[in-house]
Amino acid sequence: MQKGNMNRLKQKYIEEIQVKLQEELGVKNRLAVPALKKIIISMGLGEAKEHKDVLDKVKVYLTALAGQIPVVTYAKKSIASFKVTRGQPIGMMVTLRGIRMYAFLDKLINIVLPKVRDFKGISQESFDNHGNLNIGIGEQTIFPEVDYKTIDKQRGLAVTITTTSKSREEGKKLLELLGMPFRG
Repeated sequence: MQKGNMNRLKQKYIEEIQVKLQEELGVKNRLAVPALKKIIISMGLGEAKEHKDVLDKVKVYLTALAGQIPVVTYAKKSIASFKVTRGQPIGMMVTLRGIRMYAFLDKLINIVLPKVRDFKGISQESFDNHGNLNIGIGEQTIFPEVDYKTIDKQRGLAVTITTTSKSREEGKKLLELLGMPFRG
């Protein structure tokens, strides 16, 4: 992406959305208007306990689609029924903030979600009570940066969009104005 294009969504937020939200929510202080805080992209890798090379493969395409290197997440406690022991690598995650966060959200809304087969919009139930949105994406190949030839297996990933909203309604309004497609 070009540098000028990268800030497009953030510019829209500052120039249009922030003002609109301030009016609609009746907020006096501009700093109290809901905003994006961070986006977390995570991937559970249960097979990493048997195949250590999986972490390296996933690291490559998670780095490509996020624009920064992910960290390995480890099991906090042992769970016998899942054959997991404490300290085992069980996934990867990357936290995006600032310009990378806006660039990723822009790509998610305008490129990735429209490519999802039979996509009817994000469910209203995907919000928590603090206005944060959780989206599960079934396959990583819908991201333009992921090379089909390097994929050994389809893996899903979770995208958590954290906002400074105080309620579901505020979070939904913010993401709706940013262009997130919702059902109904």
